[in-house]
Formats: sequence, structure tokens, C-alpha cells
Amino acid sequence: MNRHSAALELRRVALPSGVALEVAEQGPRGGTPLLLLHGATDSWLSFEPVLPHLDPDRHVVVPSQRGHGDSDKPAQGYRTDDFVADLVALIEALGLPPVIVAGHSMGSTHALRLAMDRPDLVRGVVGLAAFASYGDKPELVQWIADVVRPLADPVSRELAQEFQASTLARPIAPGLLPRMVEQSLRVPAHAWRGLFDGLLEDDFSDRVSRIAAPVLLIAAEADAYVPAADATRLQRAIPHARIETWAGAGHALHWEEPERCAARLVAFAREVDALP
Repeated sequence: MNRHSAALELRRVALPSGVALEVAEQGPRGGTPLLLLHGATDSWLSFEPVLPHLDPDRHVVVPSQRGHGDSDKPAQGYRTDDFVADLVALIEALGLPPVIVAGHSMGSTHALRLAMDRPDLVRGVVGLAAFASYGDKPELVQWIADVVRPLADPVSRELAQEFQASTLARPIAPGLLPRMVEQSLRVPAHAWRGLFDGLLEDDFSDRVSRIAAPVLLIAAEADAYVPAADATRLQRAIPHARIETWAGAGHALHWEEPERCAARLVAFAREVDALP
């Protein structure tokens, strides 16, 4: 799979809520863990291209969030609060010390919310293609109304292909796009509907100023979903946030440049490690 495949462990972790999550772990215990959160309709495999390039001595935890991958897919419970409650329970179930949490797209929303709601569990945040809000994006709102809300099982391959391809502005590794299309097809229609409606409903803009941990926002210049203004809004609101913008990158920038993404995660984690 990758050069760390021998050290990569896949397991299911049962949470007190009764939901079990598929979790990939890499690296030895000790130090500050890195928790990676995928975007909507992906799974832990979203970070597979990045994992081989991370520090092999860093404990990395990559769950498939509820409704995704081989994690449980309950009939309801896809609001941001539900996903964040899972993360809190997962950190506690694994006995992790405070984490550095990095998320992509929807995962960045969950990462920021975790830092807001449970600052005791978070030492740093990285937002990859992070939304400041969702309901103010007319094209996204219309797409959810026209395409997502009417969804029924089975979700069509055409929709999954179009959705995943729309996150790209540049070529990615051969086979990666079909693999992620398959992950989208594993997400049932009720989870698509629930998570996208949950994102539209969740407006945390009045609370991001609570985040005391350092935050790195990596924006993508050619992002078809998140305008550059979103990173600026977040950076202005969060006391210790800074922005990087990657020229020419699409929404799935960690697929387009996995080595660069890993290098930034490694550097940020080392900065956090050096803090008092």
C-alpha cells in the first residue's frame, strides 16, 4: 500500500453511543498525536496518499467518520454536533493526549468545532480548503436542494464521479479518483442528505474566536467550492491563525500535492510540539 504499510493498523472502535468507527493508525504512541479528518463522502483513504510522507515517529489517527467507509451508518445523526461528539468519544476511547487535528473540507469544519467545543483536547488545527460557512454559497445551496435532497439508494456512479472530479484542478495519482468514487458510493443516500443539510444549518462564525490553539489554514487558489474570502474571514476571527494559499490547487489539494501536504503537517506539528 505504502512504505509504512507494515505499521498501518486498521480496526473498528466502538463508541459509548453505540456507533463504531473504522480507524487507521500509524506510528508509535507517545508525543502529540495527529488526527486527520476526511471530507464529505470520503473515508480514511482520503489521506492514504499523504500517510507515507508523514513523520514515521508521529502517532497518526485517521477515522472514517460516521456514515463513511466501514464505519457504522446510523439512520440519523449527521449534524456537525454528532460528528464532533464522535471525535470526542474516539479521543477518549483511544486514551489520546490532546491532539493536533487536521481536516479537509467538511473535516476542517469538524476540526474547528472540536477546537471550539473541547479546547482541552486540541493543541493545534490545520484546515485544508476550510469553509467559513456553507449557507452563503448559492451554488452549493442549490446543488444540495436539486441533487442531494432527492437522493435515494443506490447513489448513482455518475453523481459520485462528478462530485469527486469537481474537487480537482490538476491531475492526481492514477487510480486515486476511481478509488474515491467507490468511497462515495459506499455512503448511503440518507447520510449524504443528513451531512449536507447539517453543514448548511451549522453556522459557527460567532464562536471561532474562542479557538486559542494555533491554526494553519491552507487555501486552494483554484478551489471550486471555497472562495478565498472564507480563509480570510476565519483568519481574522481566530486569534492565532495564519493562511497559506497554494497557487493552482483545487479543493482536494491533498490529493494533488500529497507530499507538500505532508510536509506542511509535519512542520506545523513540530511547531506545536515546541510550544510550552
